[in-house]
Parts: sequence; C-alpha cells; structure tokens
Amino acid sequence: MATDKVVETVIVGNYVEMETEGKPQDMKTKLSNFFWHGGSVYDAWFSCASNQVAQVLLTLPYSFSQLGLLSGILFQLFYGIMGSWTAYLISILYVEYRTRKEREKADFRNHVIQWFEVLDGLLGKHWRNVGLAFNCIFLLFGSVIQLIACASNIYYINDNLDKRTWTYIFGACCATTVFIPSFHNYRIWSFLGLLMTTYTAWYLTIASLTHGQIEGVKHSGPTKLVLYFTGATNILYTFGGHAVTVEIMHAMWKPQKFKAIYLLATLYVLTLTLPSASAVYWAFGDMLLNHSNAFSLLPKSRFRDMAVTLMLIHQFITFGFACTPLYFMWEKLIGMHECKSLCKRAAARLPVVIPIWFLAIIFPFFGPINSTVGSLLVSFTVYIIPALAHIFTFKSAAARENAVEQPCKYLGGWVGAYTINAFVVGWVLVVGFGFGGWASMTNFIHQIDTFGLFTKCYQCPPPPTATAPLLNSTVAPPPQPHPHFHPHHL
Repeated sequence: MATDKVVETVIVGNYVEMETEGKPQDMKTKLSNFFWHGGSVYDAWFSCASNQVAQVLLTLPYSFSQLGLLSGILFQLFYGIMGSWTAYLISILYVEYRTRKEREKADFRNHVIQWFEVLDGLLGKHWRNVGLAFNCIFLLFGSVIQLIACASNIYYINDNLDKRTWTYIFGACCATTVFIPSFHNYRIWSFLGLLMTTYTAWYLTIASLTHGQIEGVKHSGPTKLVLYFTGATNILYTFGGHAVTVEIMHAMWKPQKFKAIYLLATLYVLTLTLPSASAVYWAFGDMLLNHSNAFSLLPKSRFRDMAVTLMLIHQFITFGFACTPLYFMWEKLIGMHECKSLCKRAAARLPVVIPIWFLAIIFPFFGPINSTVGSLLVSFTVYIIPALAHIFTFKSAAARENAVEQPCKYLGGWVGAYTINAFVVGWVLVVGFGFGGWASMTNFIHQIDTFGLFTKCYQCPPPPTATAPLLNSTVAPPPQPHPHFHPHHL
C-alpha cells in the first residue's frame, strides 16, 4: 500500500490535463477532448486490444491448417498468457524508469518516453542499442505488413488492379498518419478499430458455419515440422503486439494503472480469434494451406465486402500504431521531437514512410512474412529482452527492496518472477527463435523462389483465359502444385 502511494505522488498526471484543470471549456474543446484526447484506462485497453489482433485475424485460420485445431487453440492460450506477462514486465520497468527520472525533476511535457530510453535509463547504452535495433526493425516490418494486408484485402473487392498497384495507393493513404501527434490522440480510432475487428471475427465465424464444410474436407495438420513451427510462430507474432506498450502507457493520465490492461485486452481478443480461426479451419481444412488470407475462401457477399472494408480502415489505424513510435525515433534523431508545430513535425516524418512503402512492394508475402517477423524480431523485442531486462534491473537486493512495483505475491514474489522470466527466455529462444526462425525462413525463401521479389499479384488466381505457358512468377500457379507450403513438398 505504501508503494502505491509513492507511485501516486511521484508519477504526475498528464501535464496538459493539469494545466487546463478548472478552466472553462467551450463546446469545441469538449468535443475535441471526447474524440481526440484519450488518456484513461479505457483508452489504453482499446488501444491494446485494437492493436493486438489487426490483420492477423485473417491469417490465424492458415496457421490452424499448419498446426491442427488442438495445437492452434493451445498455442493461442499459451502465447496470450506469455505475452500478457511480458507486457506486465514492460509496464513495471516503465514505471520504475519514469519514477526515477521524475524524482530528478525530469519534465516530459513535450517528450514521449520510449522502450529504448527505459532500457538506457535502467541498464545503460548497450541495452539501449540492442533494444532500439530490434524495436525499430520490428515496427518497420510491422508497418510493412499492414500495407501488404491492405493490398491483399482490397483485391477481394476490386481485382481490376493488381495487389502491387493497390500497395502504391494505400502507401500514399497511410502516409497521412504523420498528422496524428501521439497515442494520446488515438481515442476514437482505437474504439472504432476494435468494433471493426469484432465484426470481422464474427463474420468469419458465422459465414464459415453457414457455408459448411467443403466436399471432401480434410484436416490433416500437423504434417511437417516446417509447417508446424511456421504456424506456431505466427501465433507468437499475434500476441506480440506490445512493442508499443511504453508509448501507450505514456499517453495515460496514470500509467501505473496499466498493469493488468494487456491481460484484459488479450482475454477479449481470444473471444475473437479462437471462434473465427476454428470455424474457418473446420469449414475449409487443408485448403487453407493454399490461402493465407481467410477472405479468399469465403463467397463474395455484401457482408464479406463490409468486413473487407472495415479491415482496410482498421489496417490504416494499425499502420499508425506501428509507425508512430518510428516517427518519434526519427524526430528525436533530427531534433524535431519537441517542436510544437504539427505541420512541421508531419513534414519531418514523411521520410519514414518511404522505406516501408518500398519493402511492402519487395516482399508482398501475406501470411509468411508474419511468421518471419515473429520468429526473428518479435521473439526478442517483446519476449526475451523484457524478461532479461527485468532480471538484470532488479538483480541486486537493494534494487529489489527499493522497487516501485513489487512482484505479485500470488506468483511467488521475486523468486516466482525470476523463474517465469527464465522460462520465457528459454522457451522463446529455442522454440520461437530457433525452430520458428528455421521454419519461417524456409517458408519465406520458398515464397521468393516461387513468386520472385516485386511480384505483381501474390497468390492471385490466373486470368480465366490464361494458358499454362503464359503463367509466370507474378501470378499464383493453379491449385496444384501448391504455391505456398504443401505438406507433400517437404
């Protein structure tokens, strides 16, 4: 109880909130605060839940076809719990860092704290550099994945343009996120984003059950280790969306209340992912091995078009979530982070979008890229590094005694926390990075060999009038041989 009081008195509320307290507000200001200025616990929950599921909702049935139904469900539950634990660790380290800095009279009025700065303040520059490298590359490819997902989804509404052209278009649209100052301003977007993924998840569930099983459906997964660990790593990626946890916490009025928010968000997300992935896999079985986007198997209807449209809007929001921390890093590098002019900051941010746009055109492999990013980047960024950072930050008796947040007694206190951390590091290093890295890279290289880089239309069906000699690497081959990873190819 005493610890909580220390946190309350040291960690101040939002500076703008304190400066405007007691001042009269006109209707315009009230509307702006309602839609734009979010710093409550509810805002943080919406941000976490909305950011966590995103386009992965469409690739989880594909993962179930690789893993099998039982393993798919178990891995979702397992990585959901593990992801919630490491998000909790990140929140503890953020509170520890911010408390120490504000005791030194640090002012964060115009400065957003980021994960690499937490590592720097608690553990030194070497930790900062490692954390910065992994976080930056992960967020870069996280943004790339959103652009790829936009092109993949819109193609199922309008196939007059190929997916590469759609990537050009949505790259320009997503560049407008440079005008959103921080996570503090995502209130209405986070709320709408979660509504959109909720609709899409239940559309996938109901549409699959209504459609029924296809004739001769087979559920043969798991069949090969490569497939198995590729699917498992995609689920690792699904519950590794807390690379932006620090930025979300910093946008809160009282960041110390974040502790259980990610767990509560994960529990809600599981109510979306488990039914939808299970239903689609039940209906289509091994066909999903050829279709990493669940939309591609469901019949065209106004409900599917609505789901596609909502997911497109949501992917724009998620692009902003993934890219905003990169904007902050770039602003700090060029000395623009504390600039008060929104237009100048927006102009300064634009160069960040260009490499994202370019990479989305080079590697348009919707589905396989999730597993690759999960194994090589998410494994370290949001699992291994936070667990190790917590161990080393509180390795001394004095640090543990003076910690702002003490570990939960129900989990065994410090001994329990260290044991869980050691398990997380060991498991993710061996299974996520080791086996997962091998499987996902094998799959990813297969996509390059099959389709080539800069492919115009990844996994698009051939034109109706096309003949075999006209097929090339820019379109998917006929259903057999399987263009992705078919069990008989390995």
